[in-house]
This record gives sequence, C-alpha cells and structure tokens, in this order.
Amino acid sequence: MALGGNALSPRGMDLTMAHQREAMRAASSVLADVAAEHQLVITHGNGPQIGLLALQVVAYDAESDLTLDVLDAESAGMVGYVIEQELGNRLPAGREVVTVLTTTLVDRDDPAFAEPTKFVGPVYDSETARRLEHYRRWTIRPDGMWYRRVVPSPHPVAVAPLGPIGVLLDLGYVVVCGGGGGVPVCAGPYGMEGVEAVVDKDAVSALIAEELDADLLVIATDVPHVYEGWGTADAHPLRLLDVVDLDPTTLQSGSMRPKVEAAARFARSGGRAMIGALSDLQDLVAGTAGTQVVDSHATGGGQEGSRRGSGPSALSAGHRAS
Repeated sequence: MALGGNALSPRGMDLTMAHQREAMRAASSVLADVAAEHQLVITHGNGPQIGLLALQVVAYDAESDLTLDVLDAESAGMVGYVIEQELGNRLPAGREVVTVLTTTLVDRDDPAFAEPTKFVGPVYDSETARRLEHYRRWTIRPDGMWYRRVVPSPHPVAVAPLGPIGVLLDLGYVVVCGGGGGVPVCAGPYGMEGVEAVVDKDAVSALIAEELDADLLVIATDVPHVYEGWGTADAHPLRLLDVVDLDPTTLQSGSMRPKVEAAARFARSGGRAMIGALSDLQDLVAGTAGTQVVDSHATGGGQEGSRRGSGPSALSAGHRAS
C-alpha cells in the first residue's frame, strides 16, 4: 500500500506533524485490516513533505547544498517512521513494520530533467507563486485552483535493494519501501550518485510490484474511480480500463495520468491493478470498488509468478490525491 504525500498532509491543511499523524492514524485502520490477510508492501509519496523540507533549508541557508536526493532520503525516513509507529500500533502482537531505504536508478539524459512536472510542497495563491518563482527561481505551475512548485520526475529504471524486501515479506513483516519514489540516483564516474529529482511514486510502486511478483497493485487516491471528463459536467466513473484500448496521453499530466500509466504497466506484466479511494481499500482488494485496469492481451506474469504458494498473497499499492 503506497501512501501519497498528500495522504499524510491533506490539501488545505497545515504541514504539521500532528496533522500528518492524524491522517496516518486514519489510514492505518484500513491498512491493518488488509495486512491481517496479505503480505503487504507499502510505498509512499513525499510531495508536501519534501517541499516543506526544501523551504526550511532555503529559509535557514540560501546557499545550502542539501539537494533533492538528500531531501528525498530525509523525507523517506520521516514518513517511514510515522507509518511504522501508527500502523505498528494496530497490528497484532508479533507482526512488525520495517522501513527499507531504497534508491531508484534513473537516466541522467531523461528528458524529464528539461521539463519539470512533479508537484512538491504546499499550494500557493497566484501572487505568492509569482514571487517565489522570481526570488527562488523555481518552476511553478497551476494545480487545480492553486499553484505549486514542480521539479523533474525522470522515469524509474530499477529499484534497489529488492532482495531483502522479499526476505522480510517471507518472514512476516510489513515492508515500507520506495519512499517518495525512492532516492533518485544515476551512474557517475565513481559509482552511483544522487540527482536533483523526485521520481513518481506510482511508477516506482508498479516497478516494485512487478519485480516482487505481487498479485495486486492498488493505487489509492482520494476519489473512488478514474473519471472520464474529470472536472466537467459530463464526468463519469470508469469501472474497467483495458490497456489495449487505453491512451494515457489523453489524461492530464501530473494528476490521474501517472496512476493510470503505472497501473497499465503492471497490468501488462499480467497482474491486476486497482485505482480507487483509500477508504475503500478492502473492496479494492476484493475487486468490488474503484477502477480495475487490465490487459486483455497479457498472458502469464504476475498472477502465476506470485508468492501465493509460500504464504498470504503479496500486495503492493499506491496513494496520492489526484
């Protein structure tokens, strides 16, 4: 179950730890119910958190060298701690949560570095946005009726380490990983080195789910379905999407599009993907709520290669408000 950054800091709410704990406490009640019957992998976003950390760094020292990859790692530890504590308080004795700091390999030549799209930080009114764009030299774009900073979001190539995550699952742990899309790294002259980016956590969730042979990828949002015509009077829910007929480019970049693209990737591997509301998590797992994303041409893959033979089925999921 991957919780989006906005799950821990709902839109319009102050970015305080009290509010983040309150939101995580509510999420933990549904997560604990699913963890009782499944192996559970939790990934999470970090948009609001890393944006806040970046503001704090600039306020303290305008010349700070704390780059986005370092802040990604910091936010993964911060959010992972809250998830561990709040969910751990709701699991039965003997069942524990462990956080694994993961890195995500990206290509330094990815075109995303020239076209930032990933929203981070709080929302601003138009006047504040213009001022920050001028003084901080940030790229800021509309996000609904508000404005937010955007940063590069390159395509994930690989996630590491995955071997220990499989071992921890088999030992009965709930695993938190892929925090904030993982810490972005690329190959440098002396080995791996961090890069200034925030990788989309839905894409990373799909990659992790595929590599772990998960049975199901659930991308939980704050809306019950994927909608056609979202934001218009003709909006209506889509309950089944076949990637054979799907054109994700028709969806707005930065909103539901990354979720649909991630779900489509996992479906192409033969797995089942669901997109819907976090509050409907158990029904999403059962396939009775949300939008199901399938690939009618896929054969084999996630279902046949799952962990079902050695214990409860593996479950991986994603969450971010759209």
